Amino acid sequence: MKSVWTIIRKELKAYFASPIAYVVIAVFLFIIGFYFFALLQRFSDMSWAIKAQMQYQFGMQNLNINEEIVRPFFSIILTISLFIMPIITMRLFSEEMETGTMELLLTSPITEVQLIMGKFLASLIFYLTILVMTVPHILILFSLSKNVDIAPVLAGYGGLILVGCTFLGMGLFISSLTRNQIIAAVLSFGVLLLLGIISWASNFSGPTLGKVLSYISIFTHFEDFPKGVLDTKHIIYYLSFSFGGLFLTYTSLDSLKWRG
Repeated sequence: MKSVWTIIRKELKAYFASPIAYVVIAVFLFIIGFYFFALLQRFSDMSWAIKAQMQYQFGMQNLNINEEIVRPFFSIILTISLFIMPIITMRLFSEEMETGTMELLLTSPITEVQLIMGKFLASLIFYLTILVMTVPHILILFSLSKNVDIAPVLAGYGGLILVGCTFLGMGLFISSLTRNQIIAAVLSFGVLLLLGIISWASNFSGPTLGKVLSYISIFTHFEDFPKGVLDTKHIIYYLSFSFGGLFLTYTSLDSLKWRG
């Protein structure tokens, strides 16, 4: 366990010593902030329009703030995460191979499992740090309305963490395949994008194949979380992909070790 914490501290130090990390965080928060306040403005305009047109005819009708703001808010975080995760994971093993330190790590007393877990947990902590920075937006929402349901918020963040683990697991594996960080980032983005939009192909497929493609999609399994629904099949799906990515990373490192 001590070795894992040593790796975590080393990787976190590398993250926050890099200007790329701060650029990623700044761009992420800017897009999230812009989109959040655009949602608020849209919700406000729609509310006033409904009040003006319908309160005398059908009584006061309120919009559902959870559907109009909370769900789109988590969806945009998911979409942006798809873009930033390859940047977070691209250097984890590619940099080690590029600088020649991978051989030293593989021949050190640190096991492959400890190495993988240290890097995975460090990248997860970095991702969680970014997610925490979005909490003030939700607090603003709670301060503006008493109709915000806490369940979709908690489930939404839980879903983002599970998706993050999936993205990180796959990105970690791809980073172990090449010494070029740019190639690692591009390949990771391509794989994650494919897993995200593959459900679109279900619209042009037969019923059976369509269900399979829809089930494979990362985005499809996320849809219930911002609704406040915790379904075990979605949790199992993300955990399976996460552990699958870590296992593939282990086999990749083991192969590198035997090749010398």
